[in-house]
Amino acid sequence: MVNAAWFSHYEPNVPHTLTYPDVALQQFLEDAARRYPHTVATKLVLRYALGGYLALGGMLTYRELNEHTTRFAAALTNMNVKPGDRVGLMLPNSPQFVIAFYGALKAGATVVNLSPADSDDALRHQLIDSGAETIVLLHPFLGHFAPIADQTGIRNIIVTQTVDMVRWPAKGFLRQAQEHNHESVDVQADHAVYQFRDILLQLHRGSPLPRVHPDDVALLQYVQGAAGAPRAAMLTHKNLVANTLQIVAFLTVAEPGKEKIMAALPFSDVYGLTSTMNVAVYLAGQMLITPALNAIDHLLRMITNEQATILAGTPSMYHDLINHRPGEPDGLRSIKVALSGPTVPPMELQTRFSALTQRPLTVGYGVPGVAPVTHCHPIRGEHRIGSIGLPLPNVDAKLVSPDTGMPVRWGSGEAGELHVRGPNVMHGYWNQPDEAARIIDEDGWLRTGDVARMDEDGYFYIVGKAGDTLDMDE
Repeated sequence: MVNAAWFSHYEPNVPHTLTYPDVALQQFLEDAARRYPHTVATKLVLRYALGGYLALGGMLTYRELNEHTTRFAAALTNMNVKPGDRVGLMLPNSPQFVIAFYGALKAGATVVNLSPADSDDALRHQLIDSGAETIVLLHPFLGHFAPIADQTGIRNIIVTQTVDMVRWPAKGFLRQAQEHNHESVDVQADHAVYQFRDILLQLHRGSPLPRVHPDDVALLQYVQGAAGAPRAAMLTHKNLVANTLQIVAFLTVAEPGKEKIMAALPFSDVYGLTSTMNVAVYLAGQMLITPALNAIDHLLRMITNEQATILAGTPSMYHDLINHRPGEPDGLRSIKVALSGPTVPPMELQTRFSALTQRPLTVGYGVPGVAPVTHCHPIRGEHRIGSIGLPLPNVDAKLVSPDTGMPVRWGSGEAGELHVRGPNVMHGYWNQPDEAARIIDEDGWLRTGDVARMDEDGYFYIVGKAGDTLDMDE
């Protein structure tokens, strides 16, 4: 470690360094299914009926989820998806996303996270640049994809409907509205189109699934630079395994097999993917899922009705939650840990949240090019308003003077560009080694693009930007 100033403010049971298993990310799911086969893994809630007493959606146990991912992986191999091939996911938060993500990893593929909010040009660029030949998408998103389909290398299209993972009685309410367009896939004839629900009915027969190495690229996460087209951070299984365990090490109040994690961040962003989905799977926790992340009333109702215990969100989301029903904080009282990132919430928001809920808003920090969290406040330790917290275990951090290019002397109070190094730092940029070399030096230090200062106890504070490096939006 470059500096151990922050270790004295770790909670007593948080190790300074971690030992990481030499496994692929999907091993967390295999382990959860073995240890907690009957524990609910995903609970989808589309809406509530009967005055909020009946949740319309569906649940999967860890055994069922693991079996679905194995069937999905087998289906991909039958589509001639080979290890290292890229599979695009254009899905909202849903059980289908979890199944497709871990299923693609089991097939040895690399997931390409795609957002339906992207423009046609951005989506086209990501599909062409990644070389993806398979895409999994929700039926309503076909209208976004179809016009550019023949301009990409996509040959396999897997289409899912919201009702595919919904059980009665919710399916009865939703089916009639969606049946009329269930098969209306308007794409070129040379694309093979598969129905997600049919894939999950197939038994896994044939060749065993490939062995996946921890150094294999698990995820291409496109991020926007200050100029030019988006570029893809290559995150390996090792990167994602490491960051999941780093976050869990700080979640000292979490109990495996018992937590209910509200999936309030999009899985299509690495912040939500890691801090919500991967952490939930490692803990064998119950993921509370809704595709309607902007529906604050429904989100708050889910947190209240399902008694969520862990919540990760952005400052803007927390602002909306506490202002949606002013003076009614009881809906958030079940939350044991409220994580906020990747940017620092305003001081007023942190103070109001703590006053309303009797819980601190635990601020963390992450950047593009990492998997993504590098700093966080100790859950039961000291929270310093305005700070991004302490470096996680195995994360080195230093400040570099923008004037001299030399490291800032610890304890000087001088600000400098924040550089980080650790097992969660990306492998590089897809097809752009020169760009990766511009922000990651030969010793593995990644430039964050943020100017920061560190106090005498190792707490870091972001005070500005350092030029034309990448931005991470809320």
